[in-house]
Amino acid sequence: MLTVHHLENSRSQRILWLLEELGAPYEVKRYERNKQTNLAPPELMNVHPLGKSPVIDDNGKIFAETGAMIEHILDAYGHGKFRPAPGTPAFDQYRYWMYAAEGTYMPPLVFTLFVNRIETAPMPFFAKPIAKKIANSIREGYLNHTMKAQYDFLEATLSNTPWLAGDDITAADIIMSFPVEAFSARGAGGDAYPNIAAYRMRFQARPAYARALERGGPYALMG
Repeated sequence: MLTVHHLENSRSQRILWLLEELGAPYEVKRYERNKQTNLAPPELMNVHPLGKSPVIDDNGKIFAETGAMIEHILDAYGHGKFRPAPGTPAFDQYRYWMYAAEGTYMPPLVFTLFVNRIETAPMPFFAKPIAKKIANSIREGYLNHTMKAQYDFLEATLSNTPWLAGDDITAADIIMSFPVEAFSARGAGGDAYPNIAAYRMRFQARPAYARALERGGPYALMG
């Protein structure tokens, strides 16, 4: 039996969604974040030394890293679904977005989270203007134009196709769902990105997505 070590309010939700799409049997072991620090609990270190989620245990074999887990799940349970045939243009797009999700799109989003916390962290009153200036400098010097370029590219891609690798949903759409949702949750985009908004509504309307939310529990995106 495959077990998903699932942390609430995390990117782990994507693994549950993929398994629901495939109809693969699995169990969920839920973990709650520390209420003060918002970090994963130390119990996860008993599963993998880095103590992060998601991690899956497939009949005694431990797999970490979302992309690697997705590939293993498709190899073991996919039966040819959710991954285009190698050598096709769709497969090239699939592979690009599988790597881009965590390698390109997530780092600025995580960086934004920490920059926002610079401004809200407890500090002496005289330090607040300095913290705000630092945060604004990072946004203006890197984050704003980087994220605009990334989501402009995603918007343009989705103007030609309903899914990232063609006419059918693949695991590339599942792994990209979190960057899309996190981007939207921060109020970014709005009317400027109608294709991304429609894309998000498309994947959130899938029955397997709803079932995964029921299995996973709390799913509030990064604040």
